[in-house]
Amino acid sequence: MIKIMFVCHGNICRSPMAEFVMRDMIEKDGLSSQITVASSATSREEIGNDIHHGTRKILEKHHIPFARRQAVQITRADYDSYDYIIAMDAWNARNLSRIIGEDTLHKVSLLMDFAGGGEVADPWYTGDFDVTYRDVSAGCLGLINHIKKTI
Repeated sequence: MIKIMFVCHGNICRSPMAEFVMRDMIEKDGLSSQITVASSATSREEIGNDIHHGTRKILEKHHIPFARRQAVQITRADYDSYDYIIAMDAWNARNLSRIIGEDTLHKVSLLMDFAGGGEVADPWYTGDFDVTYRDVSAGCLGLINHIKKTI
């Protein structure tokens, strides 16, 4: 089983959006028995909160199934447990190193590394969930295509 952890600052906008988009892609590709997905935060600010209403609306707009959930913070144990730790931006990748230590197993990457580079903008600040969805979708597609080459 391949395990993917998406990570953003609060685990209410970008990382859960990636989690649900990726789950939908995995389901449609018939890979649910081979790949599992979760998401978490680098901060503790939103722990226990459900996904942001903007994320909920954009997932509904694109007919992506989602469920109520609570934001959680990534732990060192998650690093040991997951095969891919996918950060939304460089700031969160740096914060990951404070939690997990050195990435000796080369599990950490940026989502947009799988879609030509760049970062996924935080819609908490930009207010543009459409742009974030576009980038998350492109990154998830690139990631799933990368993983398919390995299974």
